Parts: sequence; C-alpha cells; structure tokens
Amino acid sequence: MVKSVEQHIADILGVVRPVAPIELDLQRVHGAVLAEDVHSTVSLPRFDNSAMDGYAVRSADVAAAREDAPVRLPVAADIAAGDSAVHTVLSGHCARIMTGAPMPSGADAVVPVEWTDGGQAEVAIHRPAAAGNAVRPEGGDVLKGDLVLREGARIGAAEIGVLAAIGRRSAPVRPKPRVVVLATGEELVEPGEPIGPGQIWESNGYMLTAAAVDAGCAGYRHAFVGDEPGAVMAALEDVLVQADIVITTGGVSMGAYDVVKEELSRLDTMRFEKVAMEPGKPQGYGTVGEDATPVITLPGNPVSAFVSFQILVRPALQRMRGLPPEPLPAVRARLTESVASPPGRRSYRRVVLDQVQGGAVATPVARQASHQLGALAEINALAVVPEELTELPAGAETEVVLLPRP
Repeated sequence: MVKSVEQHIADILGVVRPVAPIELDLQRVHGAVLAEDVHSTVSLPRFDNSAMDGYAVRSADVAAAREDAPVRLPVAADIAAGDSAVHTVLSGHCARIMTGAPMPSGADAVVPVEWTDGGQAEVAIHRPAAAGNAVRPEGGDVLKGDLVLREGARIGAAEIGVLAAIGRRSAPVRPKPRVVVLATGEELVEPGEPIGPGQIWESNGYMLTAAAVDAGCAGYRHAFVGDEPGAVMAALEDVLVQADIVITTGGVSMGAYDVVKEELSRLDTMRFEKVAMEPGKPQGYGTVGEDATPVITLPGNPVSAFVSFQILVRPALQRMRGLPPEPLPAVRARLTESVASPPGRRSYRRVVLDQVQGGAVATPVARQASHQLGALAEINALAVVPEELTELPAGAETEVVLLPRP
C-alpha cells in the first residue's frame, strides 16, 4: 500500500516530541527556542539618563536662548556614564553630562553640546531645549513587569540583547535537538580516501547533517556502516545516548542488501512503507530503545534523501524545537519548461526560481534523476507535480517549495 505525503508527515510527527526545556547561559542559548514567557523584573532604562553628550539644564533657564543672544550658565558638575554620585542642578546652573549618564535632580532637559560653545566652567547656550529634550525617561523602553519575550521565540542576537538588558544571565529554552545522521552502504568510502572499483565517496551523511544544522538543530555525523548483519543496530545503540533523533540514509528499499530495513523491521516500533512521492518512495520511521528515540530512515539515493529530509523530516525537527511543524514556504510560479511525473505520485522537481516582471518563474534543471546530486547546488526550489497529473506543460503554474539557505 502506498500512503500519501501528508499521512507520512503526520505519522512521523506522532513519534517525535519537543525536547525538554533546560536553563541555559546566555552564551549558549543562540538558536534555541524560548520555553516560557519572560517578563522584565526592572524598567528600562532603569533611571532617567541623557541621550546625548551635552548639558543637563532646567528648561526654563534656557527658554530665552538665541544664536545672537546666548544664555550663559555656570557648570556646576561633570556627570559621566556610570556616575553613582547624587547631583542636583539648581536654578541658573547646569551640569556637563555624557551620553547614558543619570540625569541630576532638578534638571529636566539636555542641551546637546552642538548647541553650545562647549564651555567647561561656564557654557554659552545658543538654543532653547524643551522639557524632556534628549532625555531617556525611566521605563521609556520597558516597564517593570512587561512581557518582553514570548514562549516560542527563536533566540537570536536581538533576543539575547533583550535578556541581557533586563539582567538575565540565563533563559529557559528548548535546546537544539541533537540529530545524529548515520549513512549505510558497503560501497561507501570516506571523502579524501582512495577509492576502488564499485565504490563511492560518502556524501549523504555530510549533506543531511548540514541540512539538520540549517533546520536549527545540532547535527552530528556518525561514521557510516557497511551491510554486515548487526551493524546498524550496533551503531544505533552507540548513538542513542547522544541523540534526540536519528536519521539514517540507505538500506530501506526492496533489495537483498537493504540492511536498515532488514534489521529494524524486527522491531515492533518501526514501520517501513511506500510514500506516494518521487523521489523518495521507500521510507521508514519509528522509535528505538528504552527512551523511544525517534528514528527516521531515508533512501540512499542522494536527491531522494535530500528531498525526503526537506519535505518529511524538517516538520518533525521543528516540532522538536518547540515550534509549529510547518512545511517549507511555497509560492505559485510558472514553469519555463515541461516536467513529467510517474502516475499516482507527487513529484518534486528541482528548479531555479526567479522573480521576473509579471511574477515568479521556475526553470527545471536538466538532471532530474534521484542519483544526480550535482544539480542540487544549482537550485533554490522544488516544483510540485500533483499526484493526479503525469505532466505539467511549459507555462503551467504550480506550487514551488522554497529551499532553505544558510
């Protein structure tokens, strides 16, 4: 029986769960997802302070200042950023003040130094400054108790800045899921090593590990294993302690040496099925071990593995991060050339998507076979041919899935 793409995605989502939240230091939260709302325990700014270098004044004292008739005030104090002393500006006086320095009591405005002669003992002020001019009021950014970050926020540079600004040294987050990628195949050789007849350099493990990182996870490539009996189970047992999810590639078809399917089919918790998609028809999913660690098994053909990851696996990784398990974004685009599809299967054709006058156009690459990896580096999208069609002619409009880029 062949199942739909949507059903297989739903089945995979059924075996994954969000990673348990932990408290992480600000140096380690980048890329994680916030596990609960964060409210500020302080107001920002915490005190009235100067927005510019200049002079803290009583606005009434400088109301009459003009270019041709400056107001002259004695400078009673110098206030630098970080100054913890108590300062007061009396009527008819001012204080020289630096950006970020606390406003002295009595002063209600800052005259920028550019409006003055820059005097140190006495200053000539050439323009009036209204109350509040160049003053950052306490709580003008954030009030104590304000919600500053919502649960589910992806922690990037701005979010880390907010957390630090309100005095947080750590945050409750769902850490990046640890994704272990395991390639299988007796023909595999490590890149850079000598290669013999019938052998290929292992590329899927590197590709899928990078794809996991692109999806916001911590990716780890395990050394590939051959087709010996017991090899896959031994490798899985080795990585379960460090994995939140395991992705295998290879060994899931109908052949005599499809060791992943052969070994894992013995487990009641694993399923191997055919999905109505092309490339990527043979698929598997389930859990392994006492902790029910999710295991997703992908085909060995490079393009099949890549497309399967983007369409089937990525939503599951989003759920594990604590995010909605949404598919990749898609647009409608016009095909510049015709594309074919096997009957009854949803095809994902590699295309280059461009924006032109009149809308988006998708140009299929010439090499579309599931083993032809080279064209992946040329494309930025996948054009979808629905199951009920066997061909889309040039000029037809169809859904085009946008591929992620680092």
